Amino acid sequence: MSRVPSVLFLLVGRGGSKGVPGKNLRRIGGLSLIGHKAIAAKKSSYCDRMIVSSDSAEIQSEAKRFGAEVLFTRPAELATDTASSNDVILHAIEWIEKTEGRSYDAIMLLEPSSPFASPKHFDEAVRLFCERDADLVVGMRETEISSDFVGTLGDDGSISTIVENLLRMQKVRRQDQKPEVTMNGALYLIRWRAMKETGKVYSNPKKSFGLVMDRLHSIEIETLYDLAFAEFAVERGLLDTSPWQT
Repeated sequence: MSRVPSVLFLLVGRGGSKGVPGKNLRRIGGLSLIGHKAIAAKKSSYCDRMIVSSDSAEIQSEAKRFGAEVLFTRPAELATDTASSNDVILHAIEWIEKTEGRSYDAIMLLEPSSPFASPKHFDEAVRLFCERDADLVVGMRETEISSDFVGTLGDDGSISTIVENLLRMQKVRRQDQKPEVTMNGALYLIRWRAMKETGKVYSNPKKSFGLVMDRLHSIEIETLYDLAFAEFAVERGLLDTSPWQT
């Protein structure tokens, strides 16, 4: 894509959360997870517009306070812990097209549970999206443990699959092993047309790319332990919080 793409930033968050009650409104360094995500998004050079999809009036109000538009309330069937991100994104796309008669080149999914994606990361994702003519760019982080050291226990407690991996590794120099990465939940940039056609975030492997982010910016909050670690990183100055200063 040679021209600058139009990107709709979609901030998502439901009211219920089992792992960390009230998670999306929890505060780190005095700023809610919703606030972290919204401030960074608004500072991105490519944020044409930011809307929020939520079933919670509190979350809607918090998102609006940081510049997100509240166009609709997410339907109850899309606000359960089993509802998929695919359906939430498609609902927003269909609402925009049917109600406003417009569309965008891409949609940037923003999950507050990974609060530390910075404006720079969003901008890098859009540039990668354009350079690779991608259908998908996802935030990634390096894994702490190689998959060679991970496996399943047999019914009898056997770790044969892991030992087999270790024996195979003896023939490969550690420095010759490529770093392994996984999704960090920080950002998902999806081509609008591809999302409509396939109904899925993950569809075409050859047009899917990852933006690797460092460990601290990749903090993902799923448990109270994760929340405590995020608070520690901010309080001790391990993470540069200047992008979130208003």
